[in-house]
Amino acid sequence: GLLSIIQKLKGSPEQELRIVLLGLDNAGKTTLLKRLASEEVSTIMPTQGFNIKSVHSHGLKLNVWDIGGQRSIRPYWRKYLGSTDLLIYVIDSADQKRFEETGQELAELTEEESLTGVPLLVFANKQDLVTAAPAAEIAEGLSLHTYRDREWQIQACSALSGEGVQDGMNWISSQIMNRKK
Repeated sequence: GLLSIIQKLKGSPEQELRIVLLGLDNAGKTTLLKRLASEEVSTIMPTQGFNIKSVHSHGLKLNVWDIGGQRSIRPYWRKYLGSTDLLIYVIDSADQKRFEETGQELAELTEEESLTGVPLLVFANKQDLVTAAPAAEIAEGLSLHTYRDREWQIQACSALSGEGVQDGMNWISSQIMNRKK
């Protein structure tokens, strides 16, 4: 893309970013991470701790920390937040019974001092399911419009099919380019 052309012209080394990938269990975080790494997504096991993958996208090296979302693991999320360049939060758009819970977790996360001003990308995952709520409805329910201390974006996607995932990555790339200006 454009970023890789610019970097070739400048001869600049690839920029590395630390991204933390969070969300409730079964939201699709690991499927999303495997999709980003161009890996097989047909068999995914629940993450019991965390996965770390380096993904190359738009001339950036993204070091992505995928941390399990089970209730017993969530208190440890805060230990991974230091030096985070971007937070990706994944929501199961079809699991409407857990919207309140996921909203509370996200609200608590964005209040963490180590995440002050850190851009937030919310993937409204599982849009391929008929019961999925639209991204705009989820954004409203999460009160994303009240987040004034950071850039944020909600992106409808299906980590399984890959639909919408690249759009989210394009937003990440634009955030990095804007930060350099």
